[in-house]
Amino acid sequence: MKIAIIGASGFVGSRLVTEALERGHDVTAIARNPEKITVQNAALTTKQADVNEVEGLAELLAGHDVVISSFNAGWDSPTLYEDFLAGSKAIQEATKKAGVNRLLVVGGAGSLEAAPGVQLVDTPQFPAEWKAGATAARDYLNVLKQEEDLDWTFLSPAINLYPGERSGKYKVGSNQPIFDEEGKSNISAEDLSVALLDEVEKPAHIRQRFTIGY
Repeated sequence: MKIAIIGASGFVGSRLVTEALERGHDVTAIARNPEKITVQNAALTTKQADVNEVEGLAELLAGHDVVISSFNAGWDSPTLYEDFLAGSKAIQEATKKAGVNRLLVVGGAGSLEAAPGVQLVDTPQFPAEWKAGATAARDYLNVLKQEEDLDWTFLSPAINLYPGERSGKYKVGSNQPIFDEEGKSNISAEDLSVALLDEVEKPAHIRQRFTIGY
């Protein structure tokens, strides 16, 4: 497939690029600072873009089979909430303008349910430093649920997402975190990339959110 990955120089995006290339896909890696993408591969094209410039982004996305967004507005930004929502909506609009039907979004775990009707981001123990980004991702998922034209998918990782190894193994859930035998909700960024590329190749969650964990 021809896959466009937005946020391709980031923590998750860089691993998505690696996983997609290893599977033999043609990848367009899109980032604010594409010089940070150091992978060398004949199937890789790097492009610079501001996601808020919808027309320009749509031109880059045209001709692709799939768009993957691992967009991050910057954890240190004082306007993270507003920037994430605006950027995510712009990516959604650009994908439609480009005529690409399939959009996959890497979201957060904050919108998963700690208890029926109670999301993790709204619990007292949720870390304050992650709250703005998690709330933005939760609210964007609600926007995406109203999308009627795109075949979208939203992936919430496990509660603990970390750099690790690619095992190729994971469990799939829907709206509640997946916990292991020790009561921990973990996934490596490498295995998150496996799960997302599995979804690209064999769609199982069209217009749905899903989560993963060990």
